[in-house]
Amino acid sequence: MRTWARQVSPGSGSARPEALEGPESSNGLESSNGPESQPGAPKGGRGAGIALMLGSSSANMVGAAIGTTAFPVIGPCGVVAVRQWIAAVALLAIGRPKVRAFTWPQWRAVLLFSAAFALMNLALYGAIDRIGLGLAATLEFLGPLAVALVSARRLLDLGCAVLAAAGVVVLTHPQPSSDYAGLGLGLLAAVFWACHILLSRSVGRQLPGAEGSAAAAAVSGVVFLPIGVLLLVHDPPTAGALGCAAAAGILSSVVPFLADVLALRRVPARFFGIFMSVNPVLAATAGVVFLGERPGLLEWSSIGAIVLANVLSVATSER
Repeated sequence: MRTWARQVSPGSGSARPEALEGPESSNGLESSNGPESQPGAPKGGRGAGIALMLGSSSANMVGAAIGTTAFPVIGPCGVVAVRQWIAAVALLAIGRPKVRAFTWPQWRAVLLFSAAFALMNLALYGAIDRIGLGLAATLEFLGPLAVALVSARRLLDLGCAVLAAAGVVVLTHPQPSSDYAGLGLGLLAAVFWACHILLSRSVGRQLPGAEGSAAAAAVSGVVFLPIGVLLLVHDPPTAGALGCAAAAGILSSVVPFLADVLALRRVPARFFGIFMSVNPVLAATAGVVFLGERPGLLEWSSIGAIVLANVLSVATSER
């Protein structure tokens, strides 16, 4: 759900600007360098970092909730198209990629990265349309958790995987009346988020600064241009629907991108990863506040189990 390298966003994530901070960790987090290891870290300390992370995650989830309100007019694909255009414009202004100097291996990494991001958001917004924001975002969160656990060799990590899997089973509670298409889209978003994390490492190694993210955003924006135009011409949108879709692009792409860059200069990546674990809770809360969703005690407990699995995995991993 997050923007270009926030592993997740987004995100969806989504998701942070990988090359601005360095290669990602096993959790899809960029830099292992926080203020403890960066002599020139900005002032403000961990308190400012926490505020930035909370603002970033909250903006991402609120943006997704606002974008959802445009579904009846332009559909999930239309919202994703507008979001991709917003991300492309913003990241091109920030990253200013020198695309003429890119080699074919660099372009290949950028194209794969772009495809993973676009498909992740398409799957996520399709899932939100069918099963709601809270459940969709929680299922998508399994992507970065899987990346963290797949390379682990500890018994504790196996326990975290089992705990997360149990949370998913209880949360989705499969039955004949279940929306299996929606659940499948949520899990597909998780797969693409995991791919996004792995590909962002490759892009971050091959291209400096935010050039890789900016180029990938531009490619995705160009691909969605004819798709979005066709959708908008076929179903002419209202100004309100376009405004909601644009707000989703700003809140779920631009704001997290900038906030996460600033946050990662103030807090270690491990702390960032632990804090990211609250995203499913924030997503469920946004669903309650903005969309009228009503998760029961069982759903909240399942979300808590998945969050706990990630916290334990990140907090106890080797430094």
